[in-house]
Amino acid sequence: MILNQFLILAAVLFCIGVYGVLVRRNGVLVLMSVELMLNAVNINLVAFSAYLHQAAGQVFALFVITIAAAEVGVGLAIVLQYYRLRRAVVLDEVALHEHDHERVTA
Repeated sequence: MILNQFLILAAVLFCIGVYGVLVRRNGVLVLMSVELMLNAVNINLVAFSAYLHQAAGQVFALFVITIAAAEVGVGLAIVLQYYRLRRAVVLDEVALHEHDHERVTA
């Protein structure tokens, strides 16, 4: 495949990810959209690495995958903890409850 095709694919995936982050209200779907954006970056890194015959892009892609895995772990932990407290993961409500310090006992 030609480099342009990989770049177009990555651009489309990145745009879908940005749309998901801006439009979605569910915390889990926002995390999935961020992962989609990170995968688009990985496609660019590997495509340029193969095009330039250098391994640096593939090494950076491995670092991005590692950071993405850590981000998913921390993000899902935060979303699950918020769900336990409020029984909802709608991100619009997170800003409303930011200064609410009352404890909900389970």
